Amino acid sequence: MNGFSFSRFMAILVKEFVQMRRDRLTFAMIVGIPIMQLILFGFAINSDPKNLPAVVRSADNSAFARAFVVSLKNSGYFAIKSEARSEAEAGRLIETGEVQFVISIPADFSRELMQGRRPKLLVEADATDPAATSNAIAALTNAARTAFDRELVGALARLKPGADPIELVIHRRYNPEGITQYNVVPGLMGVILTLTMVMMTAMAMTRERERGTIEALLATPALPGEVMLGKIVPYIAVGYLQVVLILVASWALFAVPIIGSLWLLLTALIVFIALNLCIGFTISTVAQSQLQAMQMSVFFFLPSLLLSGFMFPFRGMPEWAQALGEIFPLTHFLRIVRGILLKGNELPEIANELVALMAILSVVTFIAMKRYRRTLD
Repeated sequence: MNGFSFSRFMAILVKEFVQMRRDRLTFAMIVGIPIMQLILFGFAINSDPKNLPAVVRSADNSAFARAFVVSLKNSGYFAIKSEARSEAEAGRLIETGEVQFVISIPADFSRELMQGRRPKLLVEADATDPAATSNAIAALTNAARTAFDRELVGALARLKPGADPIELVIHRRYNPEGITQYNVVPGLMGVILTLTMVMMTAMAMTRERERGTIEALLATPALPGEVMLGKIVPYIAVGYLQVVLILVASWALFAVPIIGSLWLLLTALIVFIALNLCIGFTISTVAQSQLQAMQMSVFFFLPSLLLSGFMFPFRGMPEWAQALGEIFPLTHFLRIVRGILLKGNELPEIANELVALMAILSVVTFIAMKRYRRTLD
């Protein structure tokens, strides 16, 4: 009786396989998560981003200026979008994140080049994410050395040997020292809120179902919207508590600059927190247990983390991955929090991201309400 029984072992083994087959959601997660990670890490993740959007502000329409712009394009790191008509327009483009670089060519560029004076050329880079710009900045030096090979001929051939023909002035805006914490720590606010808000709400309804208290809740005259708000609102306070802790730690431990309006950030957080809570509520209407709710939360969290631009440069991913990343709320919130804290962005600069979050919130709320009513039936 106390000895090992192979038949009893086989019976339990078969029982577990049958249970796994019945729990289709868990089995889908077991297969889906490795496949998702293989696809994302194999095809979407790239730590050496190229074709970064750039804009040129040129006051010199000479062949030398055009040759330098062509050299930038040929490097593969720069995608010249257009030519800025003014300094204000160039500043707006880099503040809103529409471009990563602004290249300013002075009016006397060609004259000083031909006289061997090494004209200065200003390159402004959005350095909120140092990993996204470091390799491109290094490529600038090589582009400057080879840009004028065809033009420096004859009497100008003397400018080829020796020092570089031009002097690059690199202005790393918003993070001059290239400190990684300035990029990572604000982003952690969005990552932590995404994980905790989605998971806690996803487990709230499934906990009611497992404990048998869902029947008492359904017996009350509470409408679906009232139940949904009642489940969500307490966690909004929890989310704000987490935000306060992160902001204090960012300032006290990592000296992260807080340039923009905290009130604007706290206002934008209402939309982001509510959206993640609605996603968690939607998951809870699908999951049959707390384990399934946790598994589905992780399945949502992983692509959010990888495709949002938190771990890897967003513009380094292929276009299909960037399009997929735009679906996740974390992508838009990272732009908001980094823009407010590091750039000092105001409402006009973050308006597009807020609109995107509210659009996703509307869709998720509609799905959650539909799913909850179906659960009631």
